[in-house]
Amino acid sequence: MRQIRGRALIFWDPKQPGARYRRKLDAIDTDQITPAADCVSESLETLDERWKAGAFRYLMPDFRARVRGGENFLVAGDRFAIGSSREMSPAGLKGVAEEAGLELVVVCGRNMGDIFRRNALNLGLHVVQSPEAVADAQDGDEFAFNPDTRRIENLTQGKVYEPLPLTPKEEEIRRSGGIIAVGRREFRESTGRQPVVEFPDERLARGMTTTEQIVWAHRVDKDRRVAPGETLRVYADLLPASDGTAPFAIHTFNQITGGNRIRPRRAAIANDHFVFTGRDDDERQTAIGRAFARQHGIEKPYYATPGDGIFHFYFPEQGLVLPGQFIPGADSHSRAYGAYGTIGIGVGSTTIGFGWATGCVYFTLPEARRVVFGGALQPWVSGKDIVLELLRRWGAQQAQGMSVEFVDAGRQLPIAYRNTIANMMAEAEAMNGIFAADEVAYAWYAAKGITAFPYPRIGPGEAARYAIDEELSLGDVAPMIAKPFSPGNAYPADEVARERIRFDKGLIGSCTNGSYDDLLQAALVIYHARRAGATRAERPFLVFPGSGGVARQIERPDPRLGGESIAGVIRSVGGEIRQSWCGPCFGQGPDALKAGERAITSFNRNWQNRMGVGGEGYLASPAVVAASALLGYMGPPSELGLRWDPELYGI
Repeated sequence: MRQIRGRALIFWDPKQPGARYRRKLDAIDTDQITPAADCVSESLETLDERWKAGAFRYLMPDFRARVRGGENFLVAGDRFAIGSSREMSPAGLKGVAEEAGLELVVVCGRNMGDIFRRNALNLGLHVVQSPEAVADAQDGDEFAFNPDTRRIENLTQGKVYEPLPLTPKEEEIRRSGGIIAVGRREFRESTGRQPVVEFPDERLARGMTTTEQIVWAHRVDKDRRVAPGETLRVYADLLPASDGTAPFAIHTFNQITGGNRIRPRRAAIANDHFVFTGRDDDERQTAIGRAFARQHGIEKPYYATPGDGIFHFYFPEQGLVLPGQFIPGADSHSRAYGAYGTIGIGVGSTTIGFGWATGCVYFTLPEARRVVFGGALQPWVSGKDIVLELLRRWGAQQAQGMSVEFVDAGRQLPIAYRNTIANMMAEAEAMNGIFAADEVAYAWYAAKGITAFPYPRIGPGEAARYAIDEELSLGDVAPMIAKPFSPGNAYPADEVARERIRFDKGLIGSCTNGSYDDLLQAALVIYHARRAGATRAERPFLVFPGSGGVARQIERPDPRLGGESIAGVIRSVGGEIRQSWCGPCFGQGPDALKAGERAITSFNRNWQNRMGVGGEGYLASPAVVAASALLGYMGPPSELGLRWDPELYGI
């Protein structure tokens, strides 16, 4: 019987140093496992060199040395590896142990990042979820792990633990050696298979959520039942990656297919993460995806060049994201597609490579929960405020990996608001968040000239079941500001204003708040504040449009701004318009935060070191960020003396 043996390497919570009350560190995010600057692959031959070197660079600088010394049982608390879909994290951890001739075993609590968990199974990294083993572990404890049974033993304490089980299909993937081995086995059969997408009839749909109906329709194996906990093969309508995630996806695709035997299926690549840094290593990484696209004839709109936009805005604008689709994206914020009545999930690179090869992905359906938005929107409240309030209420448990069905009972939330809410289900640790496509969504498509759709209009069935059913009254939501280092650490903006928190720069954009309507909200605040005497931003004020199309559109006159353009209004107070990309959101490029700097942003994450090592990020809506830039301290538009008028400020 093969066993993996080694000593515990424990991540203790630094906020509770006392020996009597010490506890393991919860909510270690993938930004801490692999800092953004180390998420670089300069060639397909040296994919993981930087990933290994950067593993826990700031959280535990001696991690690599400790693993080499035999501490190969990584022990952490609950919600381990939440956040970004960077497959560099499990691959780098696995590589650190392998270079020392060891195997790494991750032992964590009940909940963990769903993308990391999937990636670990794909790569053959041992992951054990055992709250009891975590609670008992002490420094220096000797552990043993049986790869066949997944049973873990604390040899020092003489205790044996049974981990949370995998689904049968997950166990099959694990025992097969990972997703590349499974892909090779399934590739030949997949080449002769045509996708068949058929939605359930009215009788069946009555008992299904919107997510369940889409999964049911997209099943590869039509005899498989759709129920929480089931792992299914699901056809993908689009399989997008970025310049950051594409190299590992390309490597996986090549390993499965041989590299040039088929054109990758449903492939889309956007250059939006490492494109404007001016660094040679980042250019070499971007060149990998560019060469792949050229080799396989992937062209616009499926291949977005630098400046075309962040792919969560660009691909919907191009009509590649449509209601009823199933879209696994390499990036965690692919959840944004839920705004359009689509299942958007973040899956990481190897799943994308598998999908490019076979046309489908493995998907484990989670429990469903529903959030009904009732009541009336309050002054200055937007999608960002709603999702920050939701995350605040959910607390440390967040969405528990569930699929979240959003119901806009009063049809008050425009697509821009829905995009923000669905997008930030990544921070909420939900599998996905979805608004069933309604007249609001179809009107958005019609305005773009898109009137033909591949799938029928669907919505949640009357008898659909939800593990958690809740309501959020919009009348109870105020403008919010999230303080470091969690999006759920949110407070009413008028309370924060009383603290007079100063900052170094205000930043608007990212895949969360970079649409035309988002930027219009900011411009409306500035336009009317100028009339009240606030004519100059008190702090550097930078705007990153969500796409090249948005960047062009904001240069055009808008009647709501007296014939000025959004860009003109922003520049009139000293603001600057930057390129459309993701860099500052995850600490890359010249506008990233430096040590000791503080920013108020419309970005999606404000975890430690996220926007730059040693920097502090606060999260708010575009309207609040614009008001704060004029105030010089963090606060809502009402601090400027502006009185809410829905005819003037409503979107």
